[in-house]
Amino acid sequence: MKIAILDDYQNVALTFGDWDSLEAEIEVFTEAFAGPSEVVERLAGFDVVVAMRERTRFPAEVLDRLPDLKLLVSTGPRNAAIDLDAAGRNGVVVSATGHVGPPTSELTWALILAAARNLPAEFRSMREGGWQVGVGTMLHGKTLGLLGLGRLGAEAARIGQAFGMKPIAWSQNLTAEKAAEHGVTAVSKDELFAWSDVLSIHLVLSDRSRGLVGARELALMKPSAMLVNTSRGPIVEEAALVDALRRKVIGAAALDVYDTEPLPADHPLRTLDNAVLTPHIGYVSRETYEVFYGDAVEDIAAFQDGSPLRVMN
Repeated sequence: MKIAILDDYQNVALTFGDWDSLEAEIEVFTEAFAGPSEVVERLAGFDVVVAMRERTRFPAEVLDRLPDLKLLVSTGPRNAAIDLDAAGRNGVVVSATGHVGPPTSELTWALILAAARNLPAEFRSMREGGWQVGVGTMLHGKTLGLLGLGRLGAEAARIGQAFGMKPIAWSQNLTAEKAAEHGVTAVSKDELFAWSDVLSIHLVLSDRSRGLVGARELALMKPSAMLVNTSRGPIVEEAALVDALRRKVIGAAALDVYDTEPLPADHPLRTLDNAVLTPHIGYVSRETYEVFYGDAVEDIAAFQDGSPLRVMN
């Protein structure tokens, strides 16, 4: 059996999980593929592919051209980048793995604190022999806006309350009663953007959420407000965000996710002093990788035994 492990940017996959137990030929790919044609070319002949979240897309045009593929393991419980119908039509079993939620919530607050206290510039000044270079802002007493109040949004609210913030939230199906269960006030969409000092996005990417935050929504925000996105890049219209940051329509953005990943080296977001950027590491932790790759090995072994686990299609 030939197994491909994709998008292992840190080259650590083989240190998590008992891969030797599979007695298979394993190849690790540490860089992203350029597009569908390269995916097909590089993965020709592999029986099993282990995909890291949604880093590599598997639409029908790719799956139709991988006749040797029998098992596609997706780390995490869902993957919008895989066409499950096309996989089934091609006889490809798609299996999921478990997931660990807290790392993303923790990174959300690392980004908020970094932006609020101007930490990237202060870090840089200290390394260059300097001292204080800016004036930060505190979170206590500020309004925390949550675009989405699911599991991660509710966790963000709880941590915000510990900082003494006042949480408000909106999503299309959020009720006042549901918000109150988490000590959060439900507001309208426009009120969320207008009242928030920190607005953090916690939605799943879907047709309803794609492009939900555009120029109109950004224009409603306070000039001092911060937009935080650790969910999915396309929820925010990227060009509108770049323009808003350049013109100081909002104070700052703290981002872990982007329309195109890895983020191109010449992307304008990289040039903005009021953008705090991390390379989609919300879920990247030892504990998460132990679950992802440990379960991936388990999925492959179960498939070899004829009893696939955690089948998504």
